[in-house]
Amino acid sequence: MGEPHAIGIIGLGVISAQYLETLGSHPAVRIAATADLDSERARAVADRYPGCRALSVDELVGDSAVQTVLNLTIPSAHADVALRALAAGRDVFGEKPLAATWEDATAVMARAGDSWVGCAPDTVLGTGVQTARAAVDAGAIGRPLSAVATWVSSGHEAWHPNPDFYYREGGGPLLDMGPYYLTTLFHLLGPVARVTGASSRPRSTRTIASGPRAGEEIPVEIDTHVTGILEHVGGAVSTVTFSFDAITTQAAPIEVHGESGTLVVPDPNLFEGVVHVRRERGGDAEPVADRAGYENAGRGIGILDRIATGSGAPTDGAIALHVLEVMTALGTSARDGVRVELTTRPDRPSVVPFTPESVWRSA
Repeated sequence: MGEPHAIGIIGLGVISAQYLETLGSHPAVRIAATADLDSERARAVADRYPGCRALSVDELVGDSAVQTVLNLTIPSAHADVALRALAAGRDVFGEKPLAATWEDATAVMARAGDSWVGCAPDTVLGTGVQTARAAVDAGAIGRPLSAVATWVSSGHEAWHPNPDFYYREGGGPLLDMGPYYLTTLFHLLGPVARVTGASSRPRSTRTIASGPRAGEEIPVEIDTHVTGILEHVGGAVSTVTFSFDAITTQAAPIEVHGESGTLVVPDPNLFEGVVHVRRERGGDAEPVADRAGYENAGRGIGILDRIATGSGAPTDGAIALHVLEVMTALGTSARDGVRVELTTRPDRPSVVPFTPESVWRSA
């Protein structure tokens, strides 16, 4: 094994703990630098890792010792941080979405050059989604014809102490949760050719329910219920719903319907879960044994996959750009009442081979 791959982390909010759980003690990587608007928070994390330094954003992206910048900032800052890192010749792996707007996302990809741009969700590398993908490819449900994806909640203000950004451009249920479901549908059914969408915004304000700001009202600047129809290049049609305006649902996260069966896909916000197949009306759901993907993976596995394979194809920025185009096209369709043709059409990567936890954690 060569020298550990040096990672600099920008943005040390809630999600960073999950990345550090995966990457912090992995022998293939070294947490080399941290940066955050809260310098004390950056310093506190840096102190946990030998040789790690708390720096400013400019210092971190300019540090030649940093090979990959892990961009965990809020969505509105994704593009700015990525562009600065790419300008300095760094690889970048960012939280979803790739950027808050289509224009910013295309600017990031255009600036990549010889650098790699990767983007969450890397949950698609787990055994849940990859086993589902392997089952579809093996013909477990025959030719896939359609899919249904559903995610609903009453809104993140119920638990997040500072939920403002969820209700601004770059947030909302579509850009916040949509990437998990739409990226999974891409891996299962391939790219999308065109979309039709509808959306609504039933409330103009939300009330924070927890933390020091509890009881404070915040403005809602984006639509909070989005539904759409995706026409995949391969012929399948997906129906999707993402909402901050519902209490709960009994719907499966994702179902894929084929000519000879239905595949039930586990929560794409998680790395694992049991895939089920129903092959006859009224028949029992048959569990599918894990057969692909990283076992017991966590956030950050996308970077480890890039280091191990040299490609990072399953979380490549081209996929994230396509998913963002799907989401922005749904917004355009909802606003203008039109069917929108997409311009991006990335290749669907190969199935990720089954990799036991003991293997990837020690690789």
